[in-house]
Amino acid sequence: MAQYPSMQRSGTAKAELVNAFMRGVYGWMSAGLGLTAVIAFLTATTPALQQLVFSFRADGSIGISSLVWILMFAELGIVFYLGARIGTMSASMATGLFLVYSAMNGLTLTPILLMYTAESVAATFVCTAGMFGAMSAYGMITKKDLTSWGSLLFMGLIGIIIAMVVNMFLQSSAMSFAISVIGVIIFLGLTAYDTQKLKTMGENVPLGDATAIRRGSILGALTLYLDFINLFLMLLRLMGSRR
Repeated sequence: MAQYPSMQRSGTAKAELVNAFMRGVYGWMSAGLGLTAVIAFLTATTPALQQLVFSFRADGSIGISSLVWILMFAELGIVFYLGARIGTMSASMATGLFLVYSAMNGLTLTPILLMYTAESVAATFVCTAGMFGAMSAYGMITKKDLTSWGSLLFMGLIGIIIAMVVNMFLQSSAMSFAISVIGVIIFLGLTAYDTQKLKTMGENVPLGDATAIRRGSILGALTLYLDFINLFLMLLRLMGSRR
């Protein structure tokens, strides 16, 4: 009985540490999403910026500029670089790279968002936020170990990427619909899985090590940011009303 108060305090301290860590994760994720939204809005409403993401051809047709493709490959590089080097880079560099990635994503998402009405984009965002919040909350509070979900979700993710590449040539509406539905399921699962994984990370983060906490928060923010954006895009394909 004499040991119980000490154990209780230890458990309380761990819970407070996890909560503080997850607040950092959600805070930076929200900052990234906010920056993406601002850049996308400015690009969509500013003719000078539209010149950066659209290619206006002589025949009057409009395509995606080469800059967008360059930025997409650069974004992929940033994601892999952050994932591989997060443990050795400074906290300020990790934060800067995440914010640069978020800003670049605002540019590359603009051509997609302009394909849909503003009302349907807003409605899809609200729906995404609700579904993401519910699954992230599940990942935080569930006592079930979601580790086994990881390999299954990863295989599903690879599968829909391959299917999307194939459908670029087939242009099948039925296949596009199936990809979107399966994609929603996969990214909802990843949201819960990644949230639980980050909760575990928060339990083991070095107490008092501000650099390690910031690095972990940025990596976690990037992870959940990617889950949110991809869930949003999959839902937009299902719910969005084209212009």
